[in-house]
Amino acid sequence: MATPQPRQPTPRRKLLGRLSLPERRFVANALRTETVGGVLLLVAAIAALMWANIPAVSASFDTVRSFHVGPAALGLDLSLQHWAADGLLAVFFFVAGIELKRELVAGDLRDPKAAALPVIAAICGMAVPALVYLLVNTLGNGSASGWAVPTATDIAFALAVLAVIGTSLPSALRAFLLTLAVVDDLFAILIIAVFFTSDLNFAALGGAVAGLVLFWFLLRAGVRGWYVYVPLALVIWGLMYNSGVHATIAGVAMGLMLRCTRRDGEEHSPGEHIEHLVRPLSAGLAVPLFALFSAGVSLSDESIAQVFTRPETLGVVLGLVVGKAVGIFGGTWLAARFTRAELNEDLAWPDVLAVASLAGIGFTVSLLIGELAFAGDEVLTDEVKAAVLIGSLVAAVIASVMLKLRNRKYRALTEAEERDEDLDGIPDIYEQDNPDYHLRMARIHEEKAAEHRRRAEAVALARDSAATPAAGEAAGGSSARADRPA
Repeated sequence: MATPQPRQPTPRRKLLGRLSLPERRFVANALRTETVGGVLLLVAAIAALMWANIPAVSASFDTVRSFHVGPAALGLDLSLQHWAADGLLAVFFFVAGIELKRELVAGDLRDPKAAALPVIAAICGMAVPALVYLLVNTLGNGSASGWAVPTATDIAFALAVLAVIGTSLPSALRAFLLTLAVVDDLFAILIIAVFFTSDLNFAALGGAVAGLVLFWFLLRAGVRGWYVYVPLALVIWGLMYNSGVHATIAGVAMGLMLRCTRRDGEEHSPGEHIEHLVRPLSAGLAVPLFALFSAGVSLSDESIAQVFTRPETLGVVLGLVVGKAVGIFGGTWLAARFTRAELNEDLAWPDVLAVASLAGIGFTVSLLIGELAFAGDEVLTDEVKAAVLIGSLVAAVIASVMLKLRNRKYRALTEAEERDEDLDGIPDIYEQDNPDYHLRMARIHEEKAAEHRRRAEAVALARDSAATPAAGEAAGGSSARADRPA
């Protein structure tokens, strides 16, 4: 009777494991643009705060952002601040729609098992801040209208913080942060569409839907040319704005319609190509201009004190600082616990907590939701904006300290991920299962060894040559001293 073989244990799935090479390259390219945009966003926010708080020019800030422009006959006679929030942010959400579509069909979210972690973490990272806000306002008899304000994560601002503090996160943590932000954007879009839709104009909404159907049909028919799609997109946006549905939803819908899978012979899918073209416009112009007109709030001693005493603003601060960190960290831990996944051995749970704290930077979408939630109260709107700024700043400081403590480890991991000793354009860490790579490395090391042997022989020969005359001189000197008379 044959002896039964011992059952091999099933390897446990890695949590925050190494990315595939194509995914790593995509993440690196996307985050590079977002980082530049984040720095511009930071500059725009600082400029807005200075403009609104320097007495000599503060009056002009309200004058400029309240200036109206646009065709009134089309219902588009809007202030510059309104154009930035409803118009320019539509470009931002268009890019977010493409990112979401790509993640669903070609990225990590296409695999339900891989998608479970960022989706659970993102849901918990939105639910807990909302609960924190509601708890604070229930206890303090405040307004529940702003529950969605602390639920958003601003990936560009978070990356700007990383750039400022000089920390390079390993690609797995960066991808986790990016995917969190994508899922976060999805739920933010749903929140805006469901909870912040005013009275509907069904004629305009029907026109917007018809325009989206035409947009989809032209894409499927293979029609090309910006001169076709840009005017159509503007018409769809205008109709969506007049329908009562927030106009940024039009941008998301069009982004989701683009094809993000590659066909034979294509280096990039149409969605990737358009995202590559539009992302700089979004990160470098649309979002910074929105920040310029929305982040300019008064930060007097009295207004800052109210942030920590008024339940609405305190709920926003605690939601961003505490709720985000607890929600994302707790969601990630629960996902690992119930899917029996192991954390990547190169990382530790404090790394997850640091990224969760970094996700508490909720600038762009939080400001937008704050404007929508308290649209009828300008004073409270500005106070909530100040709370978003202060909460994001506190979250950034906490995350920076935690990340700096591990910066040496991150630098070593990043260098290992980028090392390419055979200079073939592919990091060595991705070629460990390739025999040709090891043969190339063997030749490289053999050539280096031969070179070092030649150098050793040359050094030894030079040393011997230098030693021989010295010995002769020493012998001659002894003879001379011996022949010298006393």
